[in-house]
Amino acid sequence: MSKELRFIVKAWEATVRKTHIGGKKRANPLFTTMSVVPADDEPGETYHTEKVLAHGDFYTGQWANSYAHGQGKYLWADGCMYVGEWQKGKTAGKGKFSWPSGATYEGDFKNGFMDGKGTYTGSFGETYRGSWVMNLRYGQGTKSFVNGDHYEGEWRRGLQDGQGRYQWKNGNHYIGQWRNGMIHGSGTMIWSNGNRYDGSWEEGLPKGNGTFRWADGSFYVGVWSKESKDQMGTYYPAGSSGGHLDWDPQEVFAVDLNDCKVCPVETISIFPSQKMLNWPGMEGEFMNKPPIYKNGSEGNVRPRRSSDARSSNFSRGSNCDSTLDGNVGLEGSFASNRFGVQPMKKQGVTISKGHKNYELMLNLQLGIRHSVGRPAPTTSLDLKTSAFDPREKVWTKFPPEGSKYTPPHQSSDFKWKDYCPVVFRTLRKLFKVDPADYMISLCGNDALRELSSPGKSGSFFYLTNDDRYMIKTMKKAEVKVLLRMLPAYYNHVRAFENTLVTKFFGLHCVKLTGPTQKKVRFVIMGNLFCSEYGIHRRFDLKGSSLGRTTNKPAAEIDATTTLKDLDLNYIFRLQKVWFQEFCRQVDRDCDFLEQERIMDYSLLIGLHFREASCNDPLATPDRSGVRTPTGNGDPDNEGAPRVFKGEMDRLLSDPNRWASIRLGINMPAWAEKTVRKTDCEAQLVGEPTGELYDVILFFGIIDILQDYDISKKLEHAYKSFQYDPTIISAVDPKQYSRRFRAFIFRVFVEDT
Repeated sequence: MSKELRFIVKAWEATVRKTHIGGKKRANPLFTTMSVVPADDEPGETYHTEKVLAHGDFYTGQWANSYAHGQGKYLWADGCMYVGEWQKGKTAGKGKFSWPSGATYEGDFKNGFMDGKGTYTGSFGETYRGSWVMNLRYGQGTKSFVNGDHYEGEWRRGLQDGQGRYQWKNGNHYIGQWRNGMIHGSGTMIWSNGNRYDGSWEEGLPKGNGTFRWADGSFYVGVWSKESKDQMGTYYPAGSSGGHLDWDPQEVFAVDLNDCKVCPVETISIFPSQKMLNWPGMEGEFMNKPPIYKNGSEGNVRPRRSSDARSSNFSRGSNCDSTLDGNVGLEGSFASNRFGVQPMKKQGVTISKGHKNYELMLNLQLGIRHSVGRPAPTTSLDLKTSAFDPREKVWTKFPPEGSKYTPPHQSSDFKWKDYCPVVFRTLRKLFKVDPADYMISLCGNDALRELSSPGKSGSFFYLTNDDRYMIKTMKKAEVKVLLRMLPAYYNHVRAFENTLVTKFFGLHCVKLTGPTQKKVRFVIMGNLFCSEYGIHRRFDLKGSSLGRTTNKPAAEIDATTTLKDLDLNYIFRLQKVWFQEFCRQVDRDCDFLEQERIMDYSLLIGLHFREASCNDPLATPDRSGVRTPTGNGDPDNEGAPRVFKGEMDRLLSDPNRWASIRLGINMPAWAEKTVRKTDCEAQLVGEPTGELYDVILFFGIIDILQDYDISKKLEHAYKSFQYDPTIISAVDPKQYSRRFRAFIFRVFVEDT
């Protein structure tokens, strides 16, 4: 080591030590001596080096092909330091990252992120030991807080979420469910004096059914709420068989819970992945790259085996902030400028005056405005059985001149019916739908849009102008199915916030006056593809092959075309933690639908290709007629998919974007191209080619209102005479569920 470098390192170490001592004194110095693994003597391979880099950064360790690769130590000018393993210029493997404040992380790294098992020690001594995913605590982990409190349990997106135990320094402890860092769900709080509460919680407070017990044996049982007007219950003194109401449960909120405040999880000032490295000779390294192959090869070169991971080119962005993601959607986006792609037009036809369904739209909006805006008492999430009674419906007359309860309007006279209004109002609350926003989306000045053609069932679909909600007309039989399964549906979506089944927000009916007395029943649902990301491809997958192809010429297939099972030419690779959660949730949802005797549902998937749009310059028809990115790697082809490292690094370095991802919403993944060996319909999933595309996925289970009634049984019997019974759609719910899962778990795989 030269004298100059020696001087730099010694001065740096002294500065870092002083900074760390200022944050917190430690027994062991942070900047320890490191043994460097002997370099490979083979020319062109790994060797040892020392480099002073831009902005005064310093690196010493193993080096290969213009990258830190192997064991090495990196010191940043701001006092941050990493000691450990590197792979092609990124922290990967075992290592230790230190902050100037005195905080440290020691454990696994992957692609620059804290990812795997690791221990984070804060500048004031707080410690987390457990699992990490892309800089966030995720999985099982234990957290010791500075004030002496302790948490052990599940984490998601950096916060306590799932089953966990929190121990306060004063001896109180809670065992039960958590959500987003707060006590939420079913659980038990036990105080050091022997008192305990067993029951439901919501956002850190008792809410719903619960029992409070004293150490002397007395107890109070009832419905809990911080709002005294919403609570009710009975107090039973110790040794007494009768109950009375001479104790106010508000004492628990005012007194007992004061000593049970959950400590907030500290924020990390800057993540290792945000320490962007600009290695010598790296400028432009990843610019204008052709498509990525699973084994690391590029373009039209035949894939070959390699240990090189492709993760350095994987964008993990989550939401739709156009200031960070230059490839957001197509409306005025970076993709539009770079690739010359024309803005996408919105689906459907605007229902303006003169449209055959214009009056019906006015009726819908008047009715929804009335039902949502009607004053209603605050309800607990624990609903009474009577709320689910199919006879629990409200008829309202809407004369054109108006009435005591309804405004005057320009439409004809009609009646409006709300089915189970309390249930759907509570569902909207459960799904965190703001009533004002909901009303503005559905009943604002903007007209609804009618999709160009009805579905196979004959139902018509309407979209709100902001794309947030979809309205579907329903047959009477479908309404009966929804009302029948409503209690089970409510319990299911309440128990599993990441459920993939359709979200229902309202069930209504318009009865037109006149000789026909026509009734139009409809349900309001969430639109799965409401996103600022442009949806380039959409697939409706059932796991059956009979008739499951799109009968359209290739030239007519565009981003709004819904393709089917035999058109599918991708498998989707999810990161391990998301893949595991996906599998668990698909199993739960299918179990629920099977128990309710539902079949013929499908998984609707939308793809946003990060590197390209699917307009003509970027796409070519494949065997099935589906237009997909070519990825031919031709540098002269301005439309070829490319990877822009600067954009990807900005996305990768922002954990808040990753934290906003939800199962089925804004999910980063790899779409791997597949090819079917033959035209045989039995091969639903083609063979992987290794050609990968960086995508954002949207998916959910739709069409969940078809039960296995007599018509479906007859359809199954009839088609079984002509075709293989295993390939037709109409099968018993148990068989349908089994086949659907088997297929979906071949389409979605873990990204290893």
